[in-house]
Amino acid sequence: MLNINEMSIAHLACIGDAIYELKIREYFVLRKKVKINDINKEKIKYVSAKGQEEILNNLINRQILNEEELYTVSRARNYKTSSKPNHVSIITYKKATALESLFGMLYLKGNNERIDYLIDIIVGE
Repeated sequence: MLNINEMSIAHLACIGDAIYELKIREYFVLRKKVKINDINKEKIKYVSAKGQEEILNNLINRQILNEEELYTVSRARNYKTSSKPNHVSIITYKKATALESLFGMLYLKGNNERIDYLIDIIVGE
């Protein structure tokens, strides 16, 4: 049986990065019906490290995340990484990784309804 809390944050973030970007694209294609040429322009504020930091801060400040989600976010923010980003601060990078890890955890647990709920909050504002 898969124990999410024992998985590496790097693995959760790897999966979460893909799921998060897919869900953002899906939202623009299916819900907002954005023209295909405009999707990259629209999605950049949601998938950039700075955008992800702002989104995570907003979710935390609005108390939208439950205990399990906050635990995953906390694990990710405290994760010691050997790589350093060139284009953003380490804090921004860790918060972006935390958001990606959150989506990785939700996906691996099969919690697609929660993923869709969070995407609605993130993009629907």
